[in-house]
Amino acid sequence: MGNIVTTIKRFLGNKNTVTIIGVILGILVLYIGYNYRVNQATTPVTVPYAKEEISSRTLITSDMIGYMEVSSSVVNSSPNLITNASQLINNYVAFGTTIPANSLFYNSQILTSDEMPDSAFANIPDGYTIYSLGVNLHTTYGNSIYPGNYIDLYFKGIDDTQKIMFGKLIESIEVLAVKDSNGNHVFETTVESRTPAELLFAVPNDMYDLLMKAGYISGSSIEIIPVPRNASYSANPGDTVVSSDQIRDFILSKSATIAQNTTTTTPNNQTNNTTTTN
Repeated sequence: MGNIVTTIKRFLGNKNTVTIIGVILGILVLYIGYNYRVNQATTPVTVPYAKEEISSRTLITSDMIGYMEVSSSVVNSSPNLITNASQLINNYVAFGTTIPANSLFYNSQILTSDEMPDSAFANIPDGYTIYSLGVNLHTTYGNSIYPGNYIDLYFKGIDDTQKIMFGKLIESIEVLAVKDSNGNHVFETTVESRTPAELLFAVPNDMYDLLMKAGYISGSSIEIIPVPRNASYSANPGDTVVSSDQIRDFILSKSATIAQNTTTTTPNNQTNNTTTTN
């Protein structure tokens, strides 16, 4: 037994032996590490793909989705790649985007229902009305007013003494949509250039009446002018309010107040009670 121990000690005490053992261990470590990395990169991952071409604004359903295996390296090199069908089903293809058949899905191609341009219209509070302001490329500052921006609306007109009136009429109003003359959303595609024709807002009913009355005043060169603000103005919006009593009173002085009839019908249509409000 002693001879065996002595032999092993001599063997390990030989510098050449230690060097050879070190080289062999180094090669083993490199080999094992290399195989581990290769296996990691080539391990298949199941991801969804489009079974058919899916066009812009289309609601994605489960029957449009197939599944394929790709290597882990594809997933790791594409952080925007969608790997779970739950991120797709009941969501929409983004504006101006077409997903080809047999293509993988990416986050930039998909929008939720809340992110769709007209979804804001469905969430308008009671007592609010959509107001459309006619615009062009010049009045939108070279197409620089976007949905979600908070802007101000200025008033330009001529008073009864033929003096120019100019000032802020509405403060901190949110742009819901920007559309061209065909009703298409201006910013839904980068494939074609679209010219803005209207800005859409949701305003309280009394503010809607005021803006519409301003637009119908004749002979005074009335203009409602959109004025964009900086990013912090949109990030920290204030209340949407009428900024000038003087301008409001001028508009109202040029229009009549029409009484609104409200009819209340009891069950079985037995009695109709009509009230008049101003």
